[in-house]
Amino acid sequence: MTPPLPGTLGIDFGTSNSAVSWAASGDTARLIALEGAALAMPTAVFFNSEDLRTHFGRDAVTQYLEGTDGRLMRSLKSLLGSPLLLETTEVNHRQISFQDIIATFLAELRERAAQALGHAPRRVVMGRPVHFVDDDPARDAQAQASLLLAAQTVGFEEVSFQLEPIAAALDYERRLNKESTVLVVDVGGGTSDFTVVRLGPQRIQQSNRLHDVLATSGVHIGGTDFDHKLSLETVMPLLGLRHLGPQGREVPSRVFFELATWHLIHWLYHPRAVAQAQALWTNYADPALHQRLMKVIHQRLGHHLAHDVEQAKIRCSQLHGDTVLDLSYVAPALQAAMTVDALEEHLHALLARTVACALDCVQAAGLRPQAMDAVYLTGGSSALRPFQAALQTAFPGVPLVEGDLFGGVASGLAYSR
Repeated sequence: MTPPLPGTLGIDFGTSNSAVSWAASGDTARLIALEGAALAMPTAVFFNSEDLRTHFGRDAVTQYLEGTDGRLMRSLKSLLGSPLLLETTEVNHRQISFQDIIATFLAELRERAAQALGHAPRRVVMGRPVHFVDDDPARDAQAQASLLLAAQTVGFEEVSFQLEPIAAALDYERRLNKESTVLVVDVGGGTSDFTVVRLGPQRIQQSNRLHDVLATSGVHIGGTDFDHKLSLETVMPLLGLRHLGPQGREVPSRVFFELATWHLIHWLYHPRAVAQAQALWTNYADPALHQRLMKVIHQRLGHHLAHDVEQAKIRCSQLHGDTVLDLSYVAPALQAAMTVDALEEHLHALLARTVACALDCVQAAGLRPQAMDAVYLTGGSSALRPFQAALQTAFPGVPLVEGDLFGGVASGLAYSR
């Protein structure tokens, strides 16, 4: 491997997916293929208990869904700023902290970038949301410090940070041929971030762009929150959520909320949690529902359910048609329906809060919604059809421009100075 060349690596470490780009000094950023030809990789780590290997991305998810014995970790970014980050968990008979698991994933991204570039990059710009943690500056600062430590641990010598929506703006700017005022909308797996920024071909070479950023805002709502809500509404009732027991009271709901949350699912497989779930049988009037719940826990099907909910959401949105989740692996012939109308109904409150944050950002910039030249969309969850419809209503007549949903932020990070 050759000595490091001058340039910047941009890493968009996302809740659901991650991407990496490289820009040599003065050159156009290029995304780095991370899995075959794929330019984005699921932020997933699977610790294989059978051969003790560690798998990443799609390979990690596939290993888990195919039934390989081991431990799947996703939504790692959600732990930043959480007290859980420094706690340890058992992986293949050894204790490892979640901080170290994040570093393990970043090390893999750096290694794959090094293989593609022919040298190990020294300088990296990491993306960060406007808020890792809402309304808690101390925890927010701790989240960035934890990500900084992980980047330094894996060998990066120069580490800096850029707000993810600003990075997306820097990428979009390369396509403009006139001065524009743009609302950048970055909806990822864990956060939704907004920036009102002045962009244009005459501004690209300016080293300091702070005066071009008119306002930023963010809310801790993203794709995993959409999936969580849809799981609670479409799948968890089939396991007993809101089920009335013999005394006319609902089954305690905590287990269902944890089962619908990616980074909490694995806690339900610990002996104490299994025993607590088993003890819920007295709260069920229909034993079959409890049997389904226990099968999901005993056979560790929680992430399988979460994956199916996410894929159903994508199908329903992209095809703008009703779809069905095949849950026969939980019980024979079991299905759950997800309709277009239900998708809009279940997500209405979350989407309303997200769009309200976008409007607040424009107001903070001292502008009206109609004053935007464009609303630029990035982040995988910005493709959600009900969200785009809500944005169009809030910004009448303003064109929605769909950017590189999974690679735009990474490219912009490589342009950051």
